Amino acid sequence: MVSSFLKYLEFEKRCSPHTLKSYRNDLNQFKTFLHSQLVPVALDNAQHGHIRGWLIKMVQSDLSANTINRKIATLRSYYKYALGNNLIQKDPSSRVKMLKAGKSLPIFAKESELTKVLDQMIFQKGFRGLRDQLVMEFLYSTGTRLSELVNLHERDIDIDQAQVKVLGKRNKQRIIPVPKALLSLISNYQVQKKKEFSYNYSSYLIVSNSGRKSYPMLIYRIVNRALKPLSSLEKQSPHILRHTFATHLLNKGAELNAVKELLGHSSLAATQIYLHNTIERLKEVFNQSHPKA
Repeated sequence: MVSSFLKYLEFEKRCSPHTLKSYRNDLNQFKTFLHSQLVPVALDNAQHGHIRGWLIKMVQSDLSANTINRKIATLRSYYKYALGNNLIQKDPSSRVKMLKAGKSLPIFAKESELTKVLDQMIFQKGFRGLRDQLVMEFLYSTGTRLSELVNLHERDIDIDQAQVKVLGKRNKQRIIPVPKALLSLISNYQVQKKKEFSYNYSSYLIVSNSGRKSYPMLIYRIVNRALKPLSSLEKQSPHILRHTFATHLLNKGAELNAVKELLGHSSLAATQIYLHNTIERLKEVFNQSHPKA
């Protein structure tokens, strides 16, 4: 039944491959827990007590509340699907409560530090160097997700209109303006890309060293290597550039609704978390500048 549930998520709910992987992993982990019981239990025969036991085990393993809550949400979705299709008689997850989780602020790079890294970083000559530079500039200038960049085609970029068409979560399309400097970099990169891979030219914008469609780990390595000099960051990942994009826009006075549209958020609540960063920045300025601070 797990396979039919995952197909339902993929084709009807239009979940991303990353989301599908998370659901699959969560369900497999719960199945492993059920099989480790004194009396092994099948996934579709699990009771409220089994889920509660798994929850206690995860808490004892020091998993974060957010991680545990995501796994609980997976079980809720799975059993809701099973109940709706008359595959089970009772939902064992209905009485399971979520853990209280503290809100963590998005991690972002300071404007001065990131600008310095992008301006002073020495990229190698030729195609690879241009590609790595384009990855960094594109993610920071557009706020796109890693998966969105990987799946971006050259035809999605409108040079004349200075914009890019991005296909986000659940196949939701959005238009993002592209700065002139980034358009120039894209043009230079495409020229180099044609020279490098004239024999097997790919329509995808970002390609691997062999000219094929790029993959998440390649993008992650490029960003991780570039952001390493920023010791102020706890981690260096492509999503940090998305957080930074949003935070810097709000710091410069951008409207929250505009940032929401640029990020492709389905609700304003998802964007509002970035306001906390801007408020913290205002407090910092106040404490440094006001005579009575």
